[in-house]
Amino acid sequence: MRKKRSDRNHIIYKLTNTVTNEIYIGVTVVTGRAYLKSLRSRWIRHIYKANIGMAEYPISISIRTHGEESFTREILTLVRGKKNAFQTESNLINQHKPALNTRMQH
Repeated sequence: MRKKRSDRNHIIYKLTNTVTNEIYIGVTVVTGRAYLKSLRSRWIRHIYKANIGMAEYPISISIRTHGEESFTREILTLVRGKKNAFQTESNLINQHKPALNTRMQH
């Protein structure tokens, strides 16, 4: 069995609801060098969860209420390593206190 890699690239991204100006900060792993494709894939998962009503998270509720077209997506930074990525995400969440995240991280 292969050992899981812990040094993969991750992107920290921001979703902005252009109607309410509320933001969400998240992290996702990058597939190869396809940064924008990785962000798009993660965005599609957010939309899916919102539309099936699986998650009653603020981001899901906002997507259902305002529609997916009301959001912009941007990559904030690229981080190497899972632990570093989640720590960076946590720091940004604590710094910006985004309304669409569920809670403060670590």
